[in-house]
Amino acid sequence: MSESVKEQGIYGLAAEFPSAKDLLRAANRAREAGYSKMDTFSPIPIHGMEDAVGQRFTRLPWLVFVAGLTGAAFGFGLQYWTSVIDYPLNIGGKPLNSWPAFIPITFECTILFAGLTSALSMVLLNGLPRPHHPMFNVPGFERATQDRFFICIEAADPKFDRASTRSFLEGLNPDEVTEVES
Repeated sequence: MSESVKEQGIYGLAAEFPSAKDLLRAANRAREAGYSKMDTFSPIPIHGMEDAVGQRFTRLPWLVFVAGLTGAAFGFGLQYWTSVIDYPLNIGGKPLNSWPAFIPITFECTILFAGLTSALSMVLLNGLPRPHHPMFNVPGFERATQDRFFICIEAADPKFDRASTRSFLEGLNPDEVTEVES
């Protein structure tokens, strides 16, 4: 990325398409052309779009899994500590470590830890809260929730050059190509 692009405060270039098919074709062509930092905006989910834009797998499932295991260990450990070590009561001749009775609380702690971790991690890993995105400055972008389809190639992309990226996007036959201000 050139220094002049950084100085001018451009976020990227956006192209507007009339259909999901056109947007998917444009995203595939952009990926084939070597662009890696791009995003698409559409009113509906488009099958195959995550492959077209090169969406990477996230570490969120592993974070949730580890948090769930931690919650299970915490729930079982807390019950074991209170029932066997800290305040042992022999009721009805049952063993102090009556693990079948510990299962509901262990399960609930697993769900609690995993759920809270997934919610918090989603917020943090997605860079939220972000009350204003530069794409909101694109004229007509509010229709991305109704009937229009957009692709934005970011200026942070290593292959981004204002003139060549603009000509590439115009070669995809969009309705309009717009510079996105930061």
